[in-house]
Amino acid sequence: MSDLYIPRLVALIEQASKANSEAFGQAASRFADTLEKGGLVHLYGSGHSVLPAQEMFPRYGSFVGFNPLTDPRVMWHNVLGAGGVRELLWLERTEKYAEKFLDHQPLNKGDSIIIFGHSGRNSSGIDTALYAKKRGIFVVAVTSKNNLDKPATHSSGKRLADAADLVIDTCSPIEDAVVPIEGWSRPVSGSSTVLAMIMAHELLARTAEQLSKRGIELPVFASPTIAGVTLHDTDVIYGVYRERMIEAQKKHLPAFQATMRGE
Repeated sequence: MSDLYIPRLVALIEQASKANSEAFGQAASRFADTLEKGGLVHLYGSGHSVLPAQEMFPRYGSFVGFNPLTDPRVMWHNVLGAGGVRELLWLERTEKYAEKFLDHQPLNKGDSIIIFGHSGRNSSGIDTALYAKKRGIFVVAVTSKNNLDKPATHSSGKRLADAADLVIDTCSPIEDAVVPIEGWSRPVSGSSTVLAMIMAHELLARTAEQLSKRGIELPVFASPTIAGVTLHDTDVIYGVYRERMIEAQKKHLPAFQATMRGE
């Protein structure tokens, strides 16, 4: 029997590669600008879209400068009950919640952010994009343009793609699942998360290439299973990341203090 899922996914990858050729270059150039100046490229998502943010950093093959903004309240830790899916589905659709989380994050002018969201209609991602743009941050949305025919439900009248400076199109179908099964009413095997991760790694690679052309090398995580690499090497990179985060927090402190004063 031939494979059911893999050929369909490969076709979508090839479609997304062609559709985003120019956008990949634009995003990578802006990310390189941010990192060259000592800033951060933040990563955000809710629900399944947390996964590409976690996949992008920290992991072997990634490098210092990316900063995942992972909020445990919009991630599930259970199917039902406390920390379950129903809770996060409600919270990621609740407007203004994301702002409370983001107020404590070192988001600074000149930074960049990648926001992952398949449908692009959840308040969590849209609020994050609007929040970041107000603070002079370059916003990239990784979403499916197939969802743009669906009306916006956010009070701003925007979808994630509308709120971003640049859109990376996963090309994932609206229903997400891609394998029809004879006798079943719905297809199976989702595509959006895998495609978002692939888009993320393309952006990571192109950003590294842009930095290299500028004579800049940032510390890259390598597996200690490789000869000559130790866990200490990984700890050294965490230290470099921590130093960059400390500087970002210092830069963010006046804005944070103003927020706490209600200004």
